[in-house]
Amino acid sequence: MLSAQPYPTAGPVVSTVMQTYSFRLRPGQDLKKELDAFVRQERIGAGALLTCVGSLTDVSLRLANQEEPSMWHGHFEIVSLVGTLSTNGSHVHLSVSDSTGQTLGGHLMEGCTVYTTAELVVGVMTDITYAREVDPAFGYRELVVRKKRRK
Repeated sequence: MLSAQPYPTAGPVVSTVMQTYSFRLRPGQDLKKELDAFVRQERIGAGALLTCVGSLTDVSLRLANQEEPSMWHGHFEIVSLVGTLSTNGSHVHLSVSDSTGQTLGGHLMEGCTVYTTAELVVGVMTDITYAREVDPAFGYRELVVRKKRRK
């Protein structure tokens, strides 16, 4: 049974309409650079990665609580790509597995080179926008969701 209490969130829960985009990246393309270019080109104010499958030869991740990215070279399957997308700042995490099934993950960084393909589906919420504002609890720029003003 659902509780009558509001969700324990850091702000209001917002319901919205979603538009979707599906596209494929080709061998040699940089996953992060292409994703950032897509966000800029489509002027995405509030988006989410719905799914991504594919493979990489180079992986660059910023691991938990680390300042600099770590690099791996070889052949990797993309097992997860999740995050929020916005021209105001995106926040994306990547998980990959190697030929033994060992999996690693962290913040997506430039330097993730597509091996054979990367098939992406992106959802865009057209009536809200994402912003990044400093949260005083930790000092990091965190997500703020706002309804778009009607023109």
